[in-house]
Amino acid sequence: MAQESLTELKVTGMGCASCVGRVEAALRDVPGVEDASVNFATKTAQVVFDGPASALTEALDAAGYPAETSQADLSIDGMTCASCVAKIERALTSSSGVIDARVNLATRTATVTYATGATTPESLAQVITEVGYPARIQDVSEPENREEDEIQRLTRTTILAAVLALPVFILEMGGHMIPAFHHWVHTTIGAQSSQLIQFVLTSALLIGPGRVFYRMGIPSLLQGTPDMNALVALGTGAAYLYSVVATFAPGLLPQGTANVYFEAAAVIVVLILLGRLMEARAKGKTGAAIRKLVGLQPKTARVEVDGQIQDRPIAEITVEDILHIRPGERVPVDADVIEGTSYVDESMITGEPVPVGKSPGAPVVGGTVNGTGALRVRATRVGGDTVLAQVIRMVQQAQGAKLPIQGLVDRITYRFVPAVILVAVITVAIWLIFGPSPALPLALVAGVSVLIIACPCAMGLATPTSIMVGTGRAAELGVLFRKGDALQQLQQARVIAMDKTGTLTLGRPELDSVTTANGFDRDEVVRLAAALEARSEHPIASAITRAGPATLPEASDVRSLTGLGVQGQVEGRDVLIGSHRLMQQRGIELGSLVEEAEARAAEGATPLFVALDGRAAAALSVSDPIKPGTEEALERLHQMGLTVAMVTGDNARTAQALADRLGIDHVTAEVMPDGKVDAITALRGQFGTLAFVGDGINDAPALASADIGIAIGTGTDVAIETADVVLMSGDLRGVANATEISRRTMRNIRQNLGWAFGYNVLLIPVAAGALYPFGGHLLSPALAAGAMALSSVFVVSNALRLRRVRASVPETAATATKEVHA
Repeated sequence: MAQESLTELKVTGMGCASCVGRVEAALRDVPGVEDASVNFATKTAQVVFDGPASALTEALDAAGYPAETSQADLSIDGMTCASCVAKIERALTSSSGVIDARVNLATRTATVTYATGATTPESLAQVITEVGYPARIQDVSEPENREEDEIQRLTRTTILAAVLALPVFILEMGGHMIPAFHHWVHTTIGAQSSQLIQFVLTSALLIGPGRVFYRMGIPSLLQGTPDMNALVALGTGAAYLYSVVATFAPGLLPQGTANVYFEAAAVIVVLILLGRLMEARAKGKTGAAIRKLVGLQPKTARVEVDGQIQDRPIAEITVEDILHIRPGERVPVDADVIEGTSYVDESMITGEPVPVGKSPGAPVVGGTVNGTGALRVRATRVGGDTVLAQVIRMVQQAQGAKLPIQGLVDRITYRFVPAVILVAVITVAIWLIFGPSPALPLALVAGVSVLIIACPCAMGLATPTSIMVGTGRAAELGVLFRKGDALQQLQQARVIAMDKTGTLTLGRPELDSVTTANGFDRDEVVRLAAALEARSEHPIASAITRAGPATLPEASDVRSLTGLGVQGQVEGRDVLIGSHRLMQQRGIELGSLVEEAEARAAEGATPLFVALDGRAAAALSVSDPIKPGTEEALERLHQMGLTVAMVTGDNARTAQALADRLGIDHVTAEVMPDGKVDAITALRGQFGTLAFVGDGINDAPALASADIGIAIGTGTDVAIETADVVLMSGDLRGVANATEISRRTMRNIRQNLGWAFGYNVLLIPVAAGALYPFGGHLLSPALAAGAMALSSVFVVSNALRLRRVRASVPETAATATKEVHA
């Protein structure tokens, strides 16, 4: 429980003075509240309270007056294991005003949600610093160089430790391995001198490179929250102090037990430092995706000022600035092309390898690479508003997330180190009572081995390292997990439901077939029809116009026939375009064109007829083309054992025709946006956990109500904001890729947790001497240190395998062709 204090909250939703009483009553009903005072003018509440701030905010939410909250991202130094994470989280959650705190060992960051006005990010950083872990507000504008700094520091420290430990190891262990060397040491240096040399070198090692374990471990032990540093400090300290007594006061020890274990303390420190160095190198690779994204940001841009071109820092670029981009340069910020044509490589944002054509009016994204053409553009989004900045922010949020599975791990690891210390004490006691004579050295070796071999680091790194690598690789494939929970939930999905227009299809009708009659020329019919439809803004009319030539003749006497079609004069000819009913009304005989139109309608297309000068000329069909890659993506989803459903507002006939063509398992058609929510509820009840894929504003309720909402990145901001996963590539191959990444990441996490827990469960009894009765051997503390160091390295290295995950549905040249924007 937090110490009783005055907490100030900013309250929203109060519309009149009578709201004050309701807010005060809601707050006073919370257990632990001594007093609550609300000020309507300042919209604040002052509460004397001795509990967590989350209880206050939950009460205000329930009353309909939510407290205003803020979020702080903090960088933390000095964390080494899962116990550190638990210690910092408990310190934060017991701090005044904190609603939620999530600490990530892999990224060494904390994300803290707090009641606005109750505390500040600086105060939260100070709370963490006071419990022994220096913290500061995270600067996301530049890539963190902490990994490189830590690797350099650990390299220097490990080399120094190894130089000091090597003579100690040779003096003590050389004689055990080579009897002649033992005899030489005794006749030249002498046993006492050998021990004194070992004492000096080991003391220097523990005071120098090994000091970190005592500086961090002893305070945590005294505070009752021991961490891994405490285990190392206890283990090496016990071996060192026993050896000091054996060297300078051997008479205090039982006969025959005055042995020295300086080499154990020295080698333990070296191996654990070496393990941390290897772990730091491996962890540095886990953040490669973020560093790669940050590295895409150009430092300068070429700005047009009064007709002159100037180089300016990217931070000085503002919206509406005119920028010049030379061939091969990176696009500095999000912008619209106003002059020039080129192809731009957007693979680092969308994951699609084929360059996208750009011409005046087309948008370009900051961080992408311009091709062979020069472009003149107008800045539309700069700084933190650019697509690249948003992508970086989403990836960082996902990497810093805690999955539901991590909750169980945290509860176990919080009690793990105290449990290991207890096991070590029991081990020593059992050896002293039941062990063979001399029991004291055997008890010491077994107790130290138990302390050293236990590895809370592996348990703490098992989940966050896999999340970091998995979400980073997903970003490279054009998949952004906006919420960390989605990474775990998506692999549980049993049905993938999706909207039709803009998701399965391009969302823009196109003329897809022309069947002529009565000897009319196809190109002539399309040219005249396009000229007439150019006067209309209807989507179907636009599709016919786009199919015509660039230069069209003028149409005159154009009349719209509501619900039927359009008629007019083009180049002196009567042109009539419309439905079967319109042609029947005008007495135009369509003949075999009717059968062709019905066949196309059965496939989901919209049929139209064209008559020239009163005679049937052609049957046209307009449809919304299926997006490239859709068929391959759905086939892959079926291979994964998923049910595919379509939920659309289109008519049932069109929807079913598309479903039959694509092999979709379940269709719900002719539903309004709120009806999509009911359809999703029904599908969830029938099949289980559901993911919904959509792109438009009308999909937002469905995306929010689904277990996992997946938004097409080319869709509306509303859809993206309500989604858990964003597909930057704009097509359904991303759904298969996201599902594959989710499954592979969760499998990787289970492997890591299995190793981390299995390692400790199996090897702690071995270290305690469980195998001694069967062979008379105890595990050396040095070997225990080596095993512990390699345990963490194994977890991180296993997580790094996720960097090799390939696209579930590869991009192909046939499906990835991009046209220059008109």
